[in-house]
Amino acid sequence: MNYETMYILRPDLGDEQTDQAITKYQNLLKEQGATNIETQHRGKRRLAYEIDRHREGIYVQMNYTASGNTVANLERAMRLSEEVIRYLTIKLEKAEANV
Repeated sequence: MNYETMYILRPDLGDEQTDQAITKYQNLLKEQGATNIETQHRGKRRLAYEIDRHREGIYVQMNYTASGNTVANLERAMRLSEEVIRYLTIKLEKAEANV
């Protein structure tokens, strides 16, 4: 199945820490057997509302093909992470995935 995960990193992370976090989640997906991994670093943006006393966040979008089990493992890692303040994974329909 094709999935899209959007996650928000803490705004106080430096460029190097941000890159390390992005690489960590890409590698986690690769280890779990995900394919077609595309990552877009969307930069720092203002949040619609405050989350954990943060008014901004670093947005990252990942599109990939994987099993539901892989998604569960990725979300578990994000939930336990100190650097991720929000994440959301959606399953893409075939028509959306080809756009």
